[in-house]
Amino acid sequence: MSSTGDLAIDLGTANTLVFVRGAGIVVDEPSVVAVDVEGQVYAVGSEAERMLGRTPATISASRPLRDGVIADFEVTEHMLRHFIRQGIGSRRGRPRLIVCAPTGIREVESRAVLEASYAAGARDVELIEEPVAAAIGAGLEIAEPVGKMVVDVGGGTSEVAVLSLGGIVVSRSMRVGGYAMDEAIAHHLKTEHRMAIGSRSAEQLKIDIGAAHAAPEKRESTVRGRDLTSGLPRGVALDSDEMRYALEPVLGEIVGGIKETLDRTPPELASDIATRGILLAGGGTLLRGFRERVAEETEMPVRLAESPLTCVVLGAGQALEELDRFSGADGRRRGKRDGARASGPLMRR
Repeated sequence: MSSTGDLAIDLGTANTLVFVRGAGIVVDEPSVVAVDVEGQVYAVGSEAERMLGRTPATISASRPLRDGVIADFEVTEHMLRHFIRQGIGSRRGRPRLIVCAPTGIREVESRAVLEASYAAGARDVELIEEPVAAAIGAGLEIAEPVGKMVVDVGGGTSEVAVLSLGGIVVSRSMRVGGYAMDEAIAHHLKTEHRMAIGSRSAEQLKIDIGAAHAAPEKRESTVRGRDLTSGLPRGVALDSDEMRYALEPVLGEIVGGIKETLDRTPPELASDIATRGILLAGGGTLLRGFRERVAEETEMPVRLAESPLTCVVLGAGQALEELDRFSGADGRRRGKRDGARASGPLMRR
């Protein structure tokens, strides 16, 4: 028995995407919430993101997730409720959800995701690990007895996983991603140029001239910020080589995690990966030269997913079909809150 109200949610540090069964992706908005001094939600998503760093004292705009997990339970609940309502539209009833989670999520963190989802109006919630969802969304046949490697670099976390027979054999979850790159750029400007810049300026520099690998042509850009000595605004000219230097601590950790995961991979599966290559997903892998950097350091073929920003939620959307296998005649899965396990791509709880 299927439910037309089933939703898959990629609850990310940077953005939240909602996939509705039968309709596709209907929500793709920043994971930002603006709250007033009385705790009332003022704005959610794109509208709230525009307020970051620009709110009066009576309103606070923030991201309620840190490093891929819930940092502010109540605000996350409000945000989830808002996005769930957008997803189900005028339909009545409580939807079933599949929510994407990092492979390194702790029990207390997964429980927070589940409870926030129930509090936001879900009647049943399952978790799916992000690399598994990314692989499904990118079209990999994860049920085969063949090793496949997925690297998913998001806003708050970077996930590396080797898959075979529908499950994760070896994995590594690092709490660094796109935001750590932005922070590394801001830190570089502070220490090398005595200039303070905001997170949005750092992100724009990353997009414009950020690089993970040396390129024949340098890209250049000028950023304006506050001089830490005089306190006055000024500009600094930067190029892609300097940005590569600034990003190296974060990039080195991610690439090191990939190599460490390969080192722990059973020989037979490592041989499969050497032939089939590594799949890249997530917005962080769009950094200029990232694919070339991974290919050079692992000496393996590397390809970018066709839709790196959406393949995780698309894979979770496909996994919605799994829910029906655990539904009784009344459409309600047994043991929905008691830690009952799921098979296939869904996580055990």
